[in-house]
Amino acid sequence: MSKFEIVTREDFSEVTYLLEVRHPQMAKAAKPGQFVIVMLNEHGERIPLTIADYDRERGTITLVIQAVGKTTKQMQQECQVGTFLFGLVGPMGIPSPISHAKKVLCVGGGLGVAPVFPQARGFKEAGAYVIGVLGFRTKDLVFWKEKFEAVCDELILCTNDGSAGMKGLITDGIAVALAGHSDIDEVVAIGPPIMMKACAEATRARKIKTMVSVNPIMVDGTGMCGGCRVKVGDQVKFACVDGPDFDGHLVDFDDLMSRLRRYTTVEKEAEKKWSEHCRLTTIPGQDGKVAKDEGLELPDPSEEVLGG
Repeated sequence: MSKFEIVTREDFSEVTYLLEVRHPQMAKAAKPGQFVIVMLNEHGERIPLTIADYDRERGTITLVIQAVGKTTKQMQQECQVGTFLFGLVGPMGIPSPISHAKKVLCVGGGLGVAPVFPQARGFKEAGAYVIGVLGFRTKDLVFWKEKFEAVCDELILCTNDGSAGMKGLITDGIAVALAGHSDIDEVVAIGPPIMMKACAEATRARKIKTMVSVNPIMVDGTGMCGGCRVKVGDQVKFACVDGPDFDGHLVDFDDLMSRLRRYTTVEKEAEKKWSEHCRLTTIPGQDGKVAKDEGLELPDPSEEVLGG
Protein backbone atom coordinates (compact mmCIF):
# COMPACT_ATOMS: atom_id res chain seq x y z
CA MET A 1 0.00 0.00 0.00
CA SER A 2 1.18 3.51 -0.78
CA LYS A 3 2.02 5.87 2.04
CA PHE A 4 0.88 9.47 2.04
CA GLU A 5 3.28 12.17 3.18
CA ILE A 6 2.31 14.96 5.57
CA VAL A 7 3.82 18.12 4.11
CA THR A 8 2.34 20.76 6.44
CA ARG A 9 1.12 20.81 10.01
CA GLU A 10 -0.44 23.70 11.91
CA ASP A 11 -1.84 23.71 15.44
CA PHE A 12 -4.82 26.00 16.01
CA SER A 13 -5.30 25.10 19.67
CA GLU A 14 -4.39 22.40 22.16
CA VAL A 15 -6.86 20.03 20.53
CA THR A 16 -7.32 21.30 16.97
CA TYR A 17 -4.69 20.80 14.29
CA LEU A 18 -4.29 20.87 10.52
CA LEU A 19 -2.57 18.33 8.32
CA GLU A 20 -1.82 18.90 4.65
CA VAL A 21 -1.25 15.55 2.93
CA ARG A 22 0.28 14.91 -0.47
CA HIS A 23 -2.07 13.00 -2.77
CA PRO A 24 -2.09 14.50 -6.32
CA GLN A 25 -4.86 12.26 -7.67
CA MET A 26 -7.18 12.98 -4.77
CA ALA A 27 -6.45 16.71 -4.91
CA LYS A 28 -7.40 16.67 -8.58
CA ALA A 29 -10.66 14.82 -7.94
CA ALA A 30 -11.79 16.41 -4.65
CA LYS A 31 -14.88 18.61 -4.52
CA PRO A 32 -16.55 20.58 -1.70
CA GLY A 33 -18.36 18.44 0.87
CA GLN A 34 -16.50 15.20 0.29
CA PHE A 35 -14.58 13.21 2.88
CA VAL A 36 -11.79 10.66 3.17
CA ILE A 37 -11.17 7.53 5.22
CA VAL A 38 -7.83 7.66 7.02
CA MET A 39 -5.66 4.96 8.59
CA LEU A 40 -2.74 6.15 10.70
CA ASN A 41 -0.89 2.82 10.58
CA GLU A 42 -1.34 -0.77 9.44
CA HIS A 43 -3.26 -1.75 12.57
CA GLY A 44 -5.12 1.53 13.04
CA GLU A 45 -8.85 2.09 12.82
CA ARG A 46 -10.50 3.67 9.80
CA ILE A 47 -11.77 7.17 10.57
CA PRO A 48 -13.73 9.52 8.29
CA LEU A 49 -12.47 13.09 7.97
CA THR A 50 -14.01 15.84 5.87
CA ILE A 51 -11.77 17.43 3.25
CA ALA A 52 -11.30 20.99 4.52
CA ASP A 53 -9.39 22.20 1.46
CA TYR A 54 -7.45 20.98 -1.55
CA ASP A 55 -4.76 22.41 -3.79
CA ARG A 56 -4.71 20.90 -7.27
CA GLU A 57 -1.40 22.57 -8.19
CA ARG A 58 0.43 21.39 -5.07
CA GLY A 59 -1.30 18.02 -5.20
CA THR A 60 -2.42 18.15 -1.58
CA ILE A 61 -5.56 17.88 0.53
CA THR A 62 -6.08 19.55 3.89
CA LEU A 63 -7.62 17.95 6.97
CA VAL A 64 -8.55 19.83 10.15
CA ILE A 65 -8.83 17.46 13.11
CA GLN A 66 -9.73 17.56 16.79
CA ALA A 67 -7.89 15.32 19.25
CA VAL A 68 -10.84 14.00 21.25
CA GLY A 69 -10.57 10.23 20.82
CA LYS A 70 -7.98 7.47 20.68
CA THR A 71 -7.02 7.75 17.02
CA THR A 72 -7.18 11.52 16.71
CA LYS A 73 -5.03 11.90 19.84
CA GLN A 74 -2.53 9.41 18.47
CA MET A 75 -2.46 11.29 15.18
CA GLN A 76 -1.86 14.52 17.06
CA GLN A 77 1.23 12.99 18.63
CA GLU A 78 2.63 11.14 15.65
CA CYS A 79 1.64 13.13 12.56
CA GLN A 80 4.45 15.57 11.95
CA VAL A 81 5.85 17.02 8.71
CA GLY A 82 7.73 14.27 6.90
CA THR A 83 5.77 11.40 8.43
CA PHE A 84 3.22 9.34 6.50
CA LEU A 85 -0.35 8.14 6.79
CA PHE A 86 -0.69 4.43 6.07
CA GLY A 87 -4.04 4.68 4.30
CA LEU A 88 -6.00 7.47 2.66
CA VAL A 89 -9.11 6.58 0.64
CA GLY A 90 -11.36 9.01 -1.20
CA PRO A 91 -12.76 11.38 -2.09
CA MET A 92 -15.99 9.84 -0.81
CA GLY A 93 -19.55 11.05 -0.48
CA ILE A 94 -21.66 13.10 -2.85
CA PRO A 95 -20.06 16.53 -3.52
CA SER A 96 -21.95 19.48 -2.12
CA PRO A 97 -24.01 21.00 -4.94
CA ILE A 98 -22.92 24.52 -5.78
CA SER A 99 -26.27 25.89 -6.91
CA HIS A 100 -27.03 28.97 -8.98
CA ALA A 101 -28.08 30.87 -5.87
CA LYS A 102 -27.32 34.58 -6.09
CA LYS A 103 -26.88 35.15 -2.36
CA VAL A 104 -25.67 32.43 0.03
CA LEU A 105 -25.08 32.27 3.77
CA CYS A 106 -22.25 29.88 4.74
CA VAL A 107 -22.27 29.02 8.45
CA GLY A 108 -19.54 27.18 10.32
CA GLY A 109 -19.41 26.39 14.02
CA GLY A 110 -16.19 25.28 15.72
CA LEU A 111 -14.56 22.53 13.68
CA GLY A 112 -17.34 22.95 11.12
CA VAL A 113 -15.62 26.14 9.99
CA ALA A 114 -13.08 24.07 8.07
CA PRO A 115 -15.39 21.97 5.85
CA VAL A 116 -17.68 24.91 5.04
CA PHE A 117 -14.77 26.83 3.51
CA PRO A 118 -14.66 24.92 0.17
CA GLN A 119 -18.37 25.57 -0.24
CA ALA A 120 -18.00 29.29 0.45
CA ARG A 121 -15.21 29.44 -2.11
CA GLY A 122 -17.22 27.39 -4.60
CA PHE A 123 -20.23 29.70 -4.36
CA LYS A 124 -17.98 32.75 -4.74
CA GLU A 125 -16.37 31.26 -7.86
CA ALA A 126 -19.88 30.59 -9.22
CA GLY A 127 -20.67 34.29 -8.92
CA ALA A 128 -22.76 34.32 -5.74
CA TYR A 129 -22.74 36.99 -3.06
CA VAL A 130 -21.36 35.09 -0.08
CA ILE A 131 -21.98 35.92 3.57
CA GLY A 132 -19.93 33.95 6.08
CA VAL A 133 -20.95 33.37 9.70
CA LEU A 134 -18.30 31.72 11.87
CA GLY A 135 -18.77 30.77 15.50
CA PHE A 136 -16.18 29.93 18.17
CA ARG A 137 -16.19 29.80 21.95
CA THR A 138 -13.37 32.33 22.33
CA LYS A 139 -10.81 34.24 20.24
CA ASP A 140 -8.03 31.75 21.03
CA LEU A 141 -9.92 29.12 19.04
CA VAL A 142 -10.50 31.24 15.94
CA PHE A 143 -8.87 29.99 12.75
CA TRP A 144 -9.06 30.67 9.00
CA LYS A 145 -10.59 34.13 9.41
CA GLU A 146 -8.35 35.47 6.65
CA LYS A 147 -9.23 32.60 4.31
CA PHE A 148 -12.93 33.39 4.67
CA GLU A 149 -12.38 37.12 4.25
CA ALA A 150 -10.81 36.32 0.87
CA VAL A 151 -13.92 34.52 -0.44
CA CYS A 152 -16.77 36.22 1.45
CA ASP A 153 -18.39 39.52 0.59
CA GLU A 154 -19.33 39.85 4.24
CA LEU A 155 -18.03 37.98 7.28
CA ILE A 156 -19.73 37.82 10.67
CA LEU A 157 -17.52 36.39 13.44
CA CYS A 158 -19.19 35.29 16.68
CA THR A 159 -17.63 34.23 19.96
CA ASN A 160 -19.52 33.04 23.03
CA ASP A 161 -17.57 35.38 25.31
CA GLY A 162 -17.30 38.35 22.93
CA SER A 163 -13.49 38.19 22.84
CA ALA A 164 -13.55 38.42 19.02
CA GLY A 165 -16.20 39.70 16.66
CA MET A 166 -19.71 39.96 18.08
CA LYS A 167 -20.69 38.34 21.37
CA GLY A 168 -23.24 35.60 20.97
CA LEU A 169 -24.07 32.20 19.58
CA ILE A 170 -23.86 31.42 15.90
CA THR A 171 -27.62 31.79 15.64
CA ASP A 172 -27.17 35.41 16.71
CA GLY A 173 -24.86 35.89 13.75
CA ILE A 174 -27.44 34.28 11.47
CA ALA A 175 -30.08 36.67 12.81
CA VAL A 176 -27.87 39.63 11.93
CA ALA A 177 -27.36 38.30 8.41
CA LEU A 178 -31.07 37.63 7.90
CA ALA A 179 -31.99 41.07 9.22
CA GLY A 180 -29.62 42.71 6.77
CA HIS A 181 -30.56 40.60 3.75
CA SER A 182 -34.13 39.71 2.80
CA ASP A 183 -33.00 37.99 -0.40
CA ILE A 184 -30.82 35.11 0.85
CA ASP A 185 -31.44 32.14 -1.44
CA GLU A 186 -29.62 29.40 0.44
CA VAL A 187 -27.94 28.60 3.74
CA VAL A 188 -25.17 26.02 4.23
CA ALA A 189 -24.46 25.09 7.86
CA ILE A 190 -21.79 22.75 9.24
CA GLY A 191 -21.00 22.08 12.88
CA PRO A 192 -22.17 20.07 15.90
CA PRO A 193 -25.67 18.56 15.44
CA ILE A 194 -27.24 20.89 18.01
CA MET A 195 -25.84 23.89 16.12
CA MET A 196 -27.08 22.67 12.74
CA LYS A 197 -30.50 22.02 14.24
CA ALA A 198 -30.60 25.60 15.55
CA CYS A 199 -29.55 26.94 12.15
CA ALA A 200 -32.32 25.00 10.43
CA GLU A 201 -34.88 26.33 12.90
CA ALA A 202 -33.61 29.89 12.36
CA THR A 203 -34.41 29.67 8.64
CA ARG A 204 -37.52 27.49 8.73
CA ALA A 205 -40.06 30.31 9.11
CA ARG A 206 -38.67 32.10 6.06
CA LYS A 207 -38.49 28.83 4.12
CA ILE A 208 -34.88 29.44 3.08
CA LYS A 209 -33.22 26.37 1.62
CA THR A 210 -30.86 25.11 4.35
CA MET A 211 -28.34 22.36 3.73
CA VAL A 212 -26.43 20.68 6.57
CA SER A 213 -23.51 18.25 6.56
CA VAL A 214 -24.35 15.18 8.64
CA ASN A 215 -21.39 13.20 9.91
CA PRO A 216 -22.50 10.31 12.14
CA ILE A 217 -20.39 7.29 13.05
CA MET A 218 -18.97 5.57 9.95
CA VAL A 219 -17.11 2.28 9.65
CA ASP A 220 -16.55 1.37 6.01
CA GLY A 221 -17.72 4.50 4.19
CA THR A 222 -19.51 2.50 1.49
CA GLY A 223 -22.99 2.09 2.98
CA MET A 224 -22.50 -1.56 3.92
CA CYS A 225 -22.28 -1.26 7.71
CA GLY A 226 -25.33 0.94 8.15
CA GLY A 227 -23.77 2.77 11.08
CA CYS A 228 -24.21 6.18 9.50
CA ARG A 229 -27.92 5.98 8.84
CA VAL A 230 -29.89 9.13 9.47
CA LYS A 231 -33.60 9.92 9.24
CA VAL A 232 -34.38 12.52 6.59
CA GLY A 233 -38.10 13.19 6.38
CA ASP A 234 -39.84 9.83 6.05
CA GLN A 235 -36.75 8.11 4.66
CA VAL A 236 -33.63 6.51 6.10
CA LYS A 237 -30.44 7.65 4.39
CA PHE A 238 -26.80 6.62 4.71
CA ALA A 239 -24.58 9.66 5.19
CA CYS A 240 -21.54 8.07 3.55
CA VAL A 241 -23.19 7.34 0.19
CA ASP A 242 -26.38 9.44 0.17
CA GLY A 243 -24.77 12.46 1.85
CA PRO A 244 -23.22 13.92 3.79
CA ASP A 245 -25.37 16.91 2.78
CA PHE A 246 -29.09 16.84 3.50
CA ASP A 247 -32.00 19.28 3.78
CA GLY A 248 -31.68 20.62 7.32
CA HIS A 249 -35.43 21.13 7.59
CA LEU A 250 -35.98 17.40 7.10
CA VAL A 251 -33.15 15.88 9.20
CA ASP A 252 -34.25 14.29 12.47
CA PHE A 253 -31.52 15.81 14.65
CA ASP A 254 -32.91 14.37 17.89
CA ASP A 255 -32.60 10.84 16.52
CA LEU A 256 -29.12 11.63 15.18
CA MET A 257 -27.88 12.91 18.54
CA SER A 258 -29.41 9.94 20.34
CA ARG A 259 -27.59 7.55 18.00
CA LEU A 260 -24.28 9.34 18.50
CA ARG A 261 -24.53 9.02 22.28
CA ARG A 262 -24.74 5.23 22.01
CA TYR A 263 -21.07 5.04 21.09
CA THR A 264 -19.72 7.42 23.73
CA THR A 265 -18.90 4.74 26.34
CA VAL A 266 -17.04 2.54 23.86
CA GLU A 267 -15.11 5.51 22.51
CA LYS A 268 -14.09 6.61 26.00
CA GLU A 269 -12.95 3.09 26.88
CA ALA A 270 -10.81 2.87 23.72
CA GLU A 271 -9.23 6.25 24.44
CA LYS A 272 -8.57 5.32 28.08
CA LYS A 273 -6.96 2.02 27.13
CA TRP A 274 -4.71 3.71 24.61
CA SER A 275 -3.74 6.49 27.03
CA GLU A 276 -2.78 4.00 29.72
CA HIS A 277 -0.47 2.10 27.38
CA CYS A 278 0.87 5.07 25.45
CA ARG A 279 4.55 5.64 26.12
CA LEU A 280 4.37 9.24 24.88
CA THR A 281 3.24 11.64 27.59
CA THR A 282 3.37 14.91 25.68
CA ILE A 283 1.57 16.41 22.75
CA PRO A 284 2.62 19.29 20.47
CA GLY A 285 1.59 22.66 21.81
CA GLN A 286 0.32 25.64 19.85
CA ASP A 287 3.65 27.45 20.33
CA GLY A 288 5.71 24.55 18.99
CA LYS A 289 6.57 23.31 22.48
CA VAL A 290 5.18 20.23 24.13
CA ALA A 291 2.48 20.04 26.73
CA LYS A 292 1.32 17.25 28.95
CA ASP A 293 -1.78 15.43 27.77
CA GLU A 294 -4.32 15.88 30.56
CA GLY A 295 -6.77 13.40 29.06
CA LEU A 296 -9.39 15.47 27.26
CA GLU A 297 -12.84 13.98 27.59
CA LEU A 298 -14.90 13.11 24.55
CA PRO A 299 -17.63 15.68 23.97
CA ASP A 300 -21.33 15.08 24.16
CA PRO A 301 -22.38 14.88 20.50
CA SER A 302 -25.27 17.23 21.20
CA GLU A 303 -22.93 20.00 22.30
CA GLU A 304 -20.19 22.01 20.64
CA VAL A 305 -16.97 20.05 20.65
CA LEU A 306 -13.67 20.98 22.24
CA GLY A 307 -11.80 23.51 20.18
CA GLY A 308 -14.99 25.13 18.92
